[in-house]
Amino acid sequence: LVQYGPWDGFIRAVERTVDVASMTVRTLGRMVIGQASWQQVTGPITMAEYAGKSAALGLTAFLGFLALISVSLGVLNLLPIPVLDGGHLMYHLWEAITGRRPSGGWLDGLNRLGLVLVLLLMVVALRNDLMRWWPLQP
Repeated sequence: LVQYGPWDGFIRAVERTVDVASMTVRTLGRMVIGQASWQQVTGPITMAEYAGKSAALGLTAFLGFLALISVSLGVLNLLPIPVLDGGHLMYHLWEAITGRRPSGGWLDGLNRLGLVLVLLLMVVALRNDLMRWWPLQP
């Protein structure tokens, strides 16, 4: 375990946060363009398993795991997908650029699309979890 002073600890924490956020964005980008498998997406079952394994390694490992999950979820939440915070930022950016709000019909349609995308991602994650536990035998 390495100990840092307050300022060095803060700098190291920011660097580590940027590293994890960058890794999350790169991995997601690689999945979108087909260079990485969507089987990497994990859901609550695998997350709980990893949480247990990290807790068994001690408090430092467990807190590191929680930080990794927190930063990754924060990055995903900022994606410009309607129904996520990034989608709301996208609407505000649209309004700032055009000077007008998106119409109610557009907002409704985009929110429905965003909800479908988020639900689809959840289904993929849960499917991957279940396949890890109970793989289909040919």
